[in-house]
Amino acid sequence: MKKILLSYTSKNFEQKLSDLRKKVSGKATFSPRSLEGEKVAKIIEDIWDNGDKAVAKYTNLFDKVKLSPRQFKVSPGELKKAHQKIDRKLLSSIRKAIANVKNYQKKIFIGTAKGVSVSTGIKYSPIKRVGICVPGASAPLPSTVIMTAVPAQVAGVKEIAVVSPPRYKGSIHPVILATCYELKINEVYRIGGVQAVAALANGTKIIQPVDMIVGPGNQWGQTAKRLVFGQVKIDSLAGPSEVLVIADDSAKAAWLAADMLSQAEHAPGSALLFTPSKKLAQKVVGELEKQAAKLGRGKETMQCLNQYSGVVIFKNIQQCIEWANLFATEHLQIQCGKKSKQIASKIENAGAIFIGDYSPVATGDYFAGPSHTLPTGGSARFSSALTSNDFVKSTSIIEYDKKRLSKDATDIIRLAEAEGLDAHAKSVKIRIEK
Repeated sequence: MKKILLSYTSKNFEQKLSDLRKKVSGKATFSPRSLEGEKVAKIIEDIWDNGDKAVAKYTNLFDKVKLSPRQFKVSPGELKKAHQKIDRKLLSSIRKAIANVKNYQKKIFIGTAKGVSVSTGIKYSPIKRVGICVPGASAPLPSTVIMTAVPAQVAGVKEIAVVSPPRYKGSIHPVILATCYELKINEVYRIGGVQAVAALANGTKIIQPVDMIVGPGNQWGQTAKRLVFGQVKIDSLAGPSEVLVIADDSAKAAWLAADMLSQAEHAPGSALLFTPSKKLAQKVVGELEKQAAKLGRGKETMQCLNQYSGVVIFKNIQQCIEWANLFATEHLQIQCGKKSKQIASKIENAGAIFIGDYSPVATGDYFAGPSHTLPTGGSARFSSALTSNDFVKSTSIIEYDKKRLSKDATDIIRLAEAEGLDAHAKSVKIRIEK
């Protein structure tokens, strides 16, 4: 474990940091020229050529579940039954999380903006149909449904189709189904991976095509999203989960280790601590060893700590901030006591910032309100968290009258003629000629 400790006094410190940065970025998708990338492309082509039959074939191949196309869709009765049987305390927590996300997304929504000037304006329209990919595992992920579907609903999206692989007893975990029912989503399909993305993008006899695909997944699913981008809109290419913590001597080593492990346990996942305190760094390394040994996924978590993680000692906090902006991490936690807010104001690149000792990533993952669908792999340099605003598209409005056109005509004609586009110029001239 000590090999994850890195200090600014180390030889080739900046090169080692840069190498670590490269390790935690670019893991979202396969290279187009790789065997895996080519395989994803072939699966998509097969589904576009053969539709539901091919979807069934790959569901059997990858998920080991035989389904006929008529069995893809979860029935209304199954959704209702799952909702009736869910633990009522869990349902209460789900409802509170939905309310928090809905309230936040309404507050930040821009879709009601009006005109810009006398002759120009902007109109926002919700995307008509959205597909949501929910990863399949023995453990349910209702938070994924909440954090993707609620922003879409706030934006006014009318049609939402949820896809999730049949990894729970040949179907989808009942907690996911119950959450869909709670959100009044009645179009749910027990398919996942590349075949689900391809079916959503192009449509089949059973599944109508969507206009946008959102949701996390492994490299296979994210590579598929990349290949269908342009035919549909996508939220992002989500790579392994990441956390970067900036902390000083005021922070608790045990809490910092717990925060790092909460992301490393995703396996793959990256966890970084940036601190100017050598003493704190050494304590955290010790806590990581102690706490990881007690985890159910301790072996896999340790591998992630050794491969994609680090405890980095910097000369000062300013250096921590500069490198944090270069890493542009998914989750950035700041635990520097009273200085935390001031430090947060200097962070330009991060998917989400968690300020203070009592703001672990889990608050954002499940409950606070902002979506946990965040940019990864350094893409926070140019990308943002998923919000209700991503589910609307804007249309520019231009309305000239005769007086306004006459006023601007000379400049418009001059620009059009400079580009050699005579017909453009004449479309203005014909309206102002006497």
